[in-house]
Amino acid sequence: RGGTGAAVILGAGCRRFRGAKAARVVSGALIVVAAAWMFLRAVWGSRPERTGTSVSQAASQQVRGKKASAEMFAVSKSDEEWKRQLSQEEFHVLRNKGTERPGTGEYNKFYPNGGYFACRACDNPLYSAKAKFDSGCGWPAFDKTFAGALKTNVDRSFGSVRTEIVCARCGGHLGHVFTGEGFTQTNERHCVNSVSIKFVGGDLPNAPPETKVT
Repeated sequence: RGGTGAAVILGAGCRRFRGAKAARVVSGALIVVAAAWMFLRAVWGSRPERTGTSVSQAASQQVRGKKASAEMFAVSKSDEEWKRQLSQEEFHVLRNKGTERPGTGEYNKFYPNGGYFACRACDNPLYSAKAKFDSGCGWPAFDKTFAGALKTNVDRSFGSVRTEIVCARCGGHLGHVFTGEGFTQTNERHCVNSVSIKFVGGDLPNAPPETKVT
């Protein structure tokens, strides 16, 4: 009986050991799943509502939404029309939201005494020359814009949340705006691709007031 009792105790101990080990395995798996879910939420933003919509359907709806929003701009063209007007790099940045390499832009270290910068795609006046400053970031920087010249979008690409700035007339991608850095009194840094803008010499007739965008 003593041997039988010892065997019972040993068997119970083995079961408890296996149970504890299994619990640790399950707990570890749950932690991994939770971490993966948090990562996906950060990259994709909020998940689609539970209405039976598949991921492909949600993506299709987003594409349709982008096309619909593009039609709201005063200047709206098809991709083929933009490709005929713009260079390959201009199309990549302005229409596909690309980014030129830092320190390579035409206007990175360009500081004129007068004039203004307009959208390269539609000639919409965006920034005065006096709004430009040296931030050392590798791209042209501006601290204010002509009122009504820009629109902003939430950009959740690359696992972060940024504020995209686009031309209010044609929707062309300009770059991003950052706040709280203390460079100037407006506390805004518009980080703009040179390829998205062009310099126009001389004063802008009936120039609108300049203002922050955030």
